[in-house]
Amino acid sequence: MRPAYIPSPPGSVLHLGPVPIRAYALCIIAGVVLAFFVTERRFTARGARPGVTADIATWAIPFGLVGARLYHVATDPELYFPKGKDWVGAFEIWHGGLGIWGAVAAGALGAYIACKRYGVSLASFADAAAPGIAIGQGIGRFGNYFNQELYGGHTSLPWGLTVSGQPGHFQPTFLYESLWDIGVAALVIWADRRFRLGRGRAFALYVAVYTVGRGWIEALRIDHANHFFGLRLNDWTSIAVFLGAVTFLVVRRGPRERLVMDDGTDASAGVASTDTPVPWSGEQSDPGR
Repeated sequence: MRPAYIPSPPGSVLHLGPVPIRAYALCIIAGVVLAFFVTERRFTARGARPGVTADIATWAIPFGLVGARLYHVATDPELYFPKGKDWVGAFEIWHGGLGIWGAVAAGALGAYIACKRYGVSLASFADAAAPGIAIGQGIGRFGNYFNQELYGGHTSLPWGLTVSGQPGHFQPTFLYESLWDIGVAALVIWADRRFRLGRGRAFALYVAVYTVGRGWIEALRIDHANHFFGLRLNDWTSIAVFLGAVTFLVVRRGPRERLVMDDGTDASAGVASTDTPVPWSGEQSDPGR
């Protein structure tokens, strides 16, 4: 029986009249939307005012997208700025090129600004958002499939990826990372319920586990990357971020704080409906959603 290789996509652009709809963009948008709904559900379950997630997202998402592109361009400047290259390509985000580390760093900055404006805890929001971010990454990775980019080396495995114009089949690293991301989200949700994580520790767990997977997936990829001491730049970034996340988990160990409203009410007993932003000093006792 012939192996069921993963076929190359039929195309990456759908034209609605003169308007091009790019599959890469649709995957990113779908990931962002799903991440938002997961975060909204978890955050309101912790006692957050309905709608505050959307308020924070209007800051975090644009910051994250800009940061993701800046990270990619900054770490691979030779793709855009040397003599003979068209620097305008640095702005052509639809061709791919978003760095997750830039997205997380800049998105966190946007979320911090929003949390300060609306009087909520950044750590609480990050914990609620962690599984959603991982799921969003997993969906967004399918954009690499439609762009036929960031695949691994040749393979004879039955799930090898067919790439247009290339002989043989390749490791579908987009699929590996997508499955890993979904697993990370499931682990964070389980650990948050089982060990009552809080104070930013659910988010730190997401970061630590994600970087482990990113390390072995980077080792499979054959796309252009700058190397230092034999490792791809993203490997070094993953190592540094992993160590930082684990250190944070160790330093922040201890019991979960309870979510307390301005009037001293314990939010685990329910949150009264209000249009006033709720400042938090801790977290709700049940993070299970």
